[in-house]
Amino acid sequence: MASATEPDVFSFLDYREYLRAYYRFMKQQRGLSYRAFARRAKLQSPNYLKLVIDGERNLTKKMARRFAAACDLRDEAALYFQLLVGFNQAHSVDERNRWYRRLKRMRRYQDTHFLDQAYDVYHSLWYLPAIREFVASVEFREDYSWIARRLAPPIKASEAEMAVQTLLKLGLLERDKRGRLRRKDATVSTGSEVYSLHLANYHRAMLSHAKSSLDRIEAGQRDISSVTLCLDESGINRVKQALQRFRRELLDIDELEERPKQVIQVNFQLFPLTTIADIEVES
Repeated sequence: MASATEPDVFSFLDYREYLRAYYRFMKQQRGLSYRAFARRAKLQSPNYLKLVIDGERNLTKKMARRFAAACDLRDEAALYFQLLVGFNQAHSVDERNRWYRRLKRMRRYQDTHFLDQAYDVYHSLWYLPAIREFVASVEFREDYSWIARRLAPPIKASEAEMAVQTLLKLGLLERDKRGRLRRKDATVSTGSEVYSLHLANYHRAMLSHAKSSLDRIEAGQRDISSVTLCLDESGINRVKQALQRFRRELLDIDELEERPKQVIQVNFQLFPLTTIADIEVES
């Protein structure tokens, strides 16, 4: 039986998952215990590592450095682990993006997560999913200048070319026997930590695009409206279910199109405008 390989920190996007894999490997190969790891990291609590792995404790910057050293991580690997801690523990999308930009600058990250970078581009640039859908139009031509002019708002021909190449790399487009582009059914997915960030950035981009459409697009070519409701928890769940049913209906409409022409974007947003007050107990 081949011997187990020590986990490579650069292949992880969740530092807790790395610590879990590292501890499992070291326990099997060298008999490492939580208490022994605590001595390595100069920790008073013998089960601190377990608490971190289970998500019951976070790591401070100082503690992240000590954990990296306890895992025998040096130089770029130690820095990557510390950046991963900051990325995983960030409290806002902006903060997560700041940490993620630092991760992306690391060469070993670029070598190991090249597809994640392509997914990042897919979710951050509104015209990539638009071009993927546009390929299905009966009017579509694989002419980058033509594609660039037909998008609203227009983009550069070089951006259209980059978009097509990225979509091919991700397997979201393919070429038929005649070499023509066509959509390929594929799931855009990556590690949950990065995927959630990509998705948040995608929704931000689309919300910004919807906002600008109020000035760019004639009223007859758009439909932007809203409704404000006051509901209890069960009512909110029914609204969510209604939105889910409607999304499925839209996908069915898309599937039944025989001669699609124009790409459209439909956004759904549901969010609270008030908070729920604590229940007051009468005395």
